Amino acid sequence: MQEKSRSHNAGPAASVRKVRVDADSAGQRIDNFLRRELPGVPKGRVYRLLRRGEVRVNGGRVRAEYKLAAGDEVRIPPVRIDAPGAPPAPKLAGQILEHVLYEDKRLIVIDKPSGVAVHGGSGVSHGVVERLRHARPDLAEVGLVHRLDRETSGCLVLAKRRSALRELHARFREGVVEKNYLALVSGDWQHGEQVLDMPLLVTNRQGGERHVVVSEKGKDAQTRVRLSRRYRDASLLQCAPRTGRTHQIRVHLAAAEFPIAGDERYGDPAANARFAALGLPRLFLHAQSISFPDPSGNDLHFTAPLAADLEAFLGRLPGPAPGRRARQGNR
Repeated sequence: MQEKSRSHNAGPAASVRKVRVDADSAGQRIDNFLRRELPGVPKGRVYRLLRRGEVRVNGGRVRAEYKLAAGDEVRIPPVRIDAPGAPPAPKLAGQILEHVLYEDKRLIVIDKPSGVAVHGGSGVSHGVVERLRHARPDLAEVGLVHRLDRETSGCLVLAKRRSALRELHARFREGVVEKNYLALVSGDWQHGEQVLDMPLLVTNRQGGERHVVVSEKGKDAQTRVRLSRRYRDASLLQCAPRTGRTHQIRVHLAAAEFPIAGDERYGDPAANARFAALGLPRLFLHAQSISFPDPSGNDLHFTAPLAADLEAFLGRLPGPAPGRRARQGNR
């Protein structure tokens, strides 16, 4: 448990609090730490508190990506905290259990449906985390090992205890986690296997919405891309991000002039309209698999089949133009 100088309640703004970080929270990003400490506060406001220097760590300003160390003292300013909303409906919460791919004493792996956020906030009442906690009281401490965009379907790994969360975050930092995605893009991919190497910078629009651009001021980001199947005016790609930047695959492919079908933020409006006319219901991005070693060194590998709505859409896509060979990869 963190040592807190004052407790806080929902409702009016509380007093300044100083929180001493314990070993269980060490290694966590300050923005994620604050979102847990300030339930009900919109994500955009959390980032504004950090940008304005209202949050201090050991007396100094920090950026959102700062990773806390055991013993750090976090100053949290007075913030009006909304009273917690109603819990998810039992049926809605229970449905997430139908998507469990794997579970042991440390992990739970979900085949996340499209349209479900990983966590509540920013106008979303309940995400995967809240639904799991409500459906399974024994998962009160379940936490995200990594994230998926709301519209992205597929493999999502969560830790059932803090010790497992710290260990898995370390695996990500060590670069031993392998993730593979399927993305349908507009255009005819003829580049073979290629690594898209472009630094990415996260910017914030009005209201705290995050937007990512390619910029030399950004962080290194690499995505390995290869063709899985060719369609007329579209290509199904397998994408393996070597880094874990926000919206990485979406921005890299858009910058390479192969925007993902159905991507309303980074995609091509004309192509999106064409795909929508053919029945594409949403962003065509699916987290197909994830693998990493367990504490004993054994490789764990999890796979989520392509979501039914995306599989059905591929069946409606016209094949390649005459004279072009359809290349079939693993799907």
